[in-house]
Amino acid sequence: MRSPAEARPMALGRSPDPLDQVDYRLAQTPEEKDEIYRLRYRAYLREGAIQPSTEGRVIDQFEDAPNAWTFGVYFHGELYSSIRVSVLTSEWRMSPSVELFGDVLHPELDKGKVIIDSTRFVADPEKARNFPELPYVTVRLGSMAGVHFNADYGLAIVRPEHHAFYRRVFLHETWCEPRSYPGLVKPVGLMAAHLPTVRDRVLTRYPFLRSSAFERRILFDRGGGRPSSSDAVVTSFEPASIVLSS
Repeated sequence: MRSPAEARPMALGRSPDPLDQVDYRLAQTPEEKDEIYRLRYRAYLREGAIQPSTEGRVIDQFEDAPNAWTFGVYFHGELYSSIRVSVLTSEWRMSPSVELFGDVLHPELDKGKVIIDSTRFVADPEKARNFPELPYVTVRLGSMAGVHFNADYGLAIVRPEHHAFYRRVFLHETWCEPRSYPGLVKPVGLMAAHLPTVRDRVLTRYPFLRSSAFERRILFDRGGGRPSSSDAVVTSFEPASIVLSS
């Protein structure tokens, strides 16, 4: 996977809209999930984040957590990238970041804070070469979740060499120095941004990160006792298509 820290600036001259012909799909069927698990393996192995395995899949205990949404990002009908968005509240505390940085995050959740934890961000190593906007298109899902759930903070657990990117582009601050995470070769640190404070500045720089209330509802309103959204900022931006699995 080419990390977002290594992505080139938005090549908007190549396409008038980086979301043109992009579909966001919630992974629901065994086939959709397996394709994403195998994509994770290829991407992590390519960047040296994991050791080789015969299984050829990356999966963890949070895949079916009630507060998690795993998305595939498709371009021209082919899977290009994936990200998992977990919504953390005082009631829902299941995510990789909480597992690794619980001493930092539990006190915030005890205060009633709502936190978006975007993890398992991967991109197809070959396809990403021809789609430099792909990292931004993918992390847009976490940005949308922040608005939909009226979140206080957005998290990123990233390797030290990528901290500068998240600080520069998404205005994240370092919350905790790197720690070793089970299954990963290199340690990762915890970064966070106070979303109400940074949102306007980030959207001014990257306006395509905006989304409509309709788009957010389609992606995140799933019921079943999951975290519910509060009143969110409504925009008229509605660019990407959303494919619902039957």
